[in-house]
Amino acid sequence: MIITVDREFGSGGRELGKRLSDALKMPCYDDEIIEIIAKECGLDVNYVAHMSENRIQMAYPLTVGRRLSIPSEVVQQSIKVEIAQNKLFERLSQQGDCVIVGRCADVTLAHLHPFRIFVYADRASKIARCQERAPEQENLPPAQLERKMRSIDRNRAKQHKMASNIPWGAKEGYEVCINTTDREIKSLIPALAEYVKNWFLHTQIAVG
Repeated sequence: MIITVDREFGSGGRELGKRLSDALKMPCYDDEIIEIIAKECGLDVNYVAHMSENRIQMAYPLTVGRRLSIPSEVVQQSIKVEIAQNKLFERLSQQGDCVIVGRCADVTLAHLHPFRIFVYADRASKIARCQERAPEQENLPPAQLERKMRSIDRNRAKQHKMASNIPWGAKEGYEVCINTTDREIKSLIPALAEYVKNWFLHTQIAVG
């Protein structure tokens, strides 16, 4: 079973992916992906994380009427990270069942027919969740948090658009879209885990 989780920033998709993997007794890969790539590429973890979130701008540094002056070395490293990430996804999928959070894994591993999940929520719920989980030193006001959420989600949508004809978050691209507004995520896991198991069971029967 390969499960991918796309999510709006602040919707709790990371928590949902981890809780689902625990319920199904399989590994979940999220920040671990960055750490593995950084080690394999000999790069700083924070640098790789920044590249992963901004690889569209790195690989295609264009603006209206002019080209941004991004050093060729940075572009090459961005491409190196992208290749390493895709190879890592293939390797992880070959090792066995797993949950992969974000990073367009649903597109990269489309040939393996993963169970694709999209997690979303309303503005108020996402802001509340971000405030609840934010480090003490990062106490952003709601307006600033909303700008951050919009920026990150726009970038995720752009990255997905580069790899797929199906828009990021469109129901046609997922087996399940989950609204976590005013919901305790752990309460959603038992039903979701059963649905995932039944989906893979019937998929295997259909293929067989």
